[in-house]
Amino acid sequence: MELKMDWQEQLITLFVNISKYYDDELLIHCQRFSNNTKPHFSDIEVISIYLWGIMRGYSEIKEIYNYTHDHLLEWFPKLPAYSTYVDRLNRVSAVFCPMIEKVQEDFYQDSEIDMIRLIDSMPIMMAKSQRSGNATVAPELANKGYNSTKKTYYYGVKVHILAFRRAGKLPIPNYISVTPASESDINVLKNIACDIYSTPVYADKAYISKELSDLLEHQNSHLYTPVKKEKGQKNLTLFQKAFSTMVSEIRQPIESLFNWIHEKTGIQIASKVRSTQGLLVHVFGKIAAAMMLLSPSFNP
Repeated sequence: MELKMDWQEQLITLFVNISKYYDDELLIHCQRFSNNTKPHFSDIEVISIYLWGIMRGYSEIKEIYNYTHDHLLEWFPKLPAYSTYVDRLNRVSAVFCPMIEKVQEDFYQDSEIDMIRLIDSMPIMMAKSQRSGNATVAPELANKGYNSTKKTYYYGVKVHILAFRRAGKLPIPNYISVTPASESDINVLKNIACDIYSTPVYADKAYISKELSDLLEHQNSHLYTPVKKEKGQKNLTLFQKAFSTMVSEIRQPIESLFNWIHEKTGIQIASKVRSTQGLLVHVFGKIAAAMMLLSPSFNP
């Protein structure tokens, strides 16, 4: 009978993998140019605590810190004060994006991956409704946009994911990007169309664009979206309705992936983010934690 790892084994596995990632590549993203190049509390510990807290169901840094202080001090005896920990975490914000790429390597041999790509985006809201007009945090990354699903204006960013479909499982992200909230989904897919070869891409109506379709056709790929009514058309034909239903069913797992990531990490709510570095930690750190929860390396 196959046995699941207990939490101590999972924590050790997480720490060992982060140590390997750090030594192999991540170190260059948080190099220090000061006398304190080897602090008593290491970057690996800083990163491990944050990711482990997210994986255990805590979504805010304060919650993660308190959980670590109350329950894991034997594992991390040199845990600094909360303000120092937050500062250290923000300083390593650049490691989480390349870390995601390292975790993605765990999925390359998955035999259940279909050569079908799904794409969609989700909002990361730093301020909503009336407050969205006055927000100014991380202006180089965030701005004001409108989310049609939630029918609300918000200040923040969007996470875009192009993923490989897997039979009976959540899809595996192949491309992840963050844009200002106002950025068009079409533009994001246009920017990466030249890297999509010989695979169908399923998307929602937000991606309907002849120029985009032509770009993908040039790569021997094809864009499938639900049918949009022509100007003056009152109802879709039966064929158009059936086709739209088929496309929606095929692309539904990407919606499930976004819902699952938010359920596990609380990623869409970023009202406590106070800096650009904090935003990078919030977005890419939580995606990294979610990827690890899916990864066979952390869930043998």
